[in-house]
Amino acid sequence: MSASIALQKDVSIAYLGPPGTFSHQAVYQRFGDSVVYVPQKQITDVFEAVEKGRATYGIVPYENSTFGSVVETLDYLIKANVKVRSETYLTVHQCLLSNSPLDKINKVYSHPQGLGQTQEWLSAHLPEARRISVKSTAQAAEQASQEIGAAAICSEICSELYGLDIVARDIEHGVANTTRFLIIGTSSDAPTGNDHTLLRFTVDHRQPGALCDGLKIFKDHGLNLFKIDSRPSGLRPWHYVFFLECSGHANSEKVQLAVKDLNQYCLDVAILGSFPNERTDGDC
Repeated sequence: MSASIALQKDVSIAYLGPPGTFSHQAVYQRFGDSVVYVPQKQITDVFEAVEKGRATYGIVPYENSTFGSVVETLDYLIKANVKVRSETYLTVHQCLLSNSPLDKINKVYSHPQGLGQTQEWLSAHLPEARRISVKSTAQAAEQASQEIGAAAICSEICSELYGLDIVARDIEHGVANTTRFLIIGTSSDAPTGNDHTLLRFTVDHRQPGALCDGLKIFKDHGLNLFKIDSRPSGLRPWHYVFFLECSGHANSEKVQLAVKDLNQYCLDVAILGSFPNERTDGDC
C-alpha cells in the first residue's frame, strides 16, 4: 500500500492523536513524509473522517500482543462503512512520564491499552495510585504535564513533546509487546497471493450449533482462521456480533464460496475488507 500511496496526490491519513501517540508513530513509520497527517480526538473520529471524506485513509489500533483486542475499534466495526486495506505492526515500549518523583505520584493517566499493558508494573510500584483512562496516551501526557503528582503511561517521545521527565522505561509486561494497526479506506486493494480477509456476522443464538457450523465452513474450504472476536451488538442483551479473520482474499473463489455457505448458518454476513498479510512466519 505504501507504494500505491506514493503515486497518489493529496493523500491524508487520520489517526488517533494528538501527536506522540503510538498510532502516530505507527503511521509515520509506515508512510513517512509522503502524506498529510490528520490527528483525531478518538478512534471513532478516525472512522468518521474516512467515511465522510475528510481523510483519504485512517489508521486504527486493532489488537495488542499483551492486552488483546482494542474494543473501541471492534465496536465501531459493527457499523462501519469502510474497508480494511492494509495492516502494520509497531513494537510498543511504555514509559512512565511525570514531573513528580515516583514516590509522589498519586494518579496515572493512559489509554486503557496502556494501563492494561503495564498493570503488573503499576501494581508493584504504584499500588495506591489511581489509574485514569483517557482517549489516547498523548492526551495522558498532556494531562499529566498540567498536574502535580500526576503521571502518564505513553511513549518516550511524549517526554519531549509535553515537557515531562522519564521516571521509568519499558514498563510493559511481556516480551516484544506489539500493537497491530489496521489501515482503512473506502475499498480494499487487489489480491497479492498472501492475503487475509476480515468478516463480520451474527448468529441465531436460539439455533444449537449455528456458530460451530459456520466456523466449520472455513475448514471445509481450506481456509485458515487467525482471529475470532465477539462484541455485544447493542440490539438486545446477550446478542453478539462476531469478527473473524481468515486466509485468502475476498475476490478469491475459496473465500467467495465460504461466504456464500456462511450465509446458510449466520446472519448479517459482511466482508470488512481484505489486505496483504504482513505477519512473519514466527507470528502466525
